[in-house]
Amino acid sequence: MQKQLWAIAAILFSTALYIMGNGLIGVLIPVRAHAEGFSNLALGIVGSFYFVGFVTGCFVGPRLLARVGHSRTFGIGAGISAATILLQSMFVSELLWIVLRGFFGVAAACIYMVIESWLNDRATNENRGRIFSAYLTVNFSAIIIGQMLFGTARPESFALFSLAAIFYALCLIPMGLTRLPQPHAAHVPVLRPLRLYNISPVGVMGCIAVGFANSAIWTLAPVFAQAHGLNKAWISVFMSVFTLGGAAIQLPLGRVSDRMDRRYIIAFVCVAAAALGVALGLFSGIHTWLTLTLVGCFGLVALPLYGLSVAHANDRIPREEFVETSATLLLINSLASVLGPTIAALAIGRFGTGALFFYTAAIHAAMAAFTIARIGMKHAAPAGLRDRFEPLPQQATPVEAELDPRGAEEPAKTAA
Repeated sequence: MQKQLWAIAAILFSTALYIMGNGLIGVLIPVRAHAEGFSNLALGIVGSFYFVGFVTGCFVGPRLLARVGHSRTFGIGAGISAATILLQSMFVSELLWIVLRGFFGVAAACIYMVIESWLNDRATNENRGRIFSAYLTVNFSAIIIGQMLFGTARPESFALFSLAAIFYALCLIPMGLTRLPQPHAAHVPVLRPLRLYNISPVGVMGCIAVGFANSAIWTLAPVFAQAHGLNKAWISVFMSVFTLGGAAIQLPLGRVSDRMDRRYIIAFVCVAAAALGVALGLFSGIHTWLTLTLVGCFGLVALPLYGLSVAHANDRIPREEFVETSATLLLINSLASVLGPTIAALAIGRFGTGALFFYTAAIHAAMAAFTIARIGMKHAAPAGLRDRFEPLPQQATPVEAELDPRGAEEPAKTAA
């Protein structure tokens, strides 16, 4: 396995550099926009347009890969990412930032599609789980490092934008030096969301709830933290604690859900997320450590919901439909993510920054009620048909479903 990891080390290193830039920018953009006097609505639309671009990129990416190949697509994505970030540092304008975040979303989708396609091409039935675990470890670690880097300079300066652009430039080097052969063109399966809802309403609605709630958190939580008395160093810690909480609990909580009706775990995390959302809205700002404790606990229950929803949906479909199901749920989640930041921004504009977590609490409470109602209407999937839970990355394209080790078995491939 060590030899196999060395073979994909360049891809993972490029992944780490790119996601570090994303982690940094995810904190920097809302804080800088707030400092520049952007309206709450404009800030929400900036976040929404990233997801508009990402969804667009999931459809553009396969065509670009087929036309110019993986290495060139990666270069195009990294170049656009660096250019849009530098342009944001040079020209502070609500309209321009909205447009630039849309282009960045397209570029990010293409980057993730290249990474996941290449890793999937290197994976065999024997090593797929370990490659997927390595990808997840890099994903979560890099985003936390990027978030922590926010505290190293003033958000009003060029320095942090330039640092992110440096990461986007540097990620080209390992990928450019790799000797791995080009993988096959990415394949996006047929997506049938209405059919999937009829099979697994809780799975589909869980992905929608995550899209509405988590996209708002990623976009607006740094502004919430700043408004509740945290300086730039503590804002980094605030976002990192949120991310770390979700990363740490996913696998243990998922393994518990493997042994019972997964809907009970989904209902539990939604109730807990709703309660913690209310607590964050009411008590944040009283003391720094109380705020950090609450947001860490919130991450523990809010971030695993997507993986639990995907696992629940997969419990009810044939194994050979896994890739289609996961890709459909990812698209549903991404479409909901387009609306989340804007709706949350409207709530903040009317009721203040504390409304961010009251908004997420309302979503999680509604999801808990829906799940409990479904438990009374339909029996659990038989234990013998339940698939195992797997943690999922914070951002992915439909190609990620083919890399997931729960996908349908296929003839063994030869890995370099």
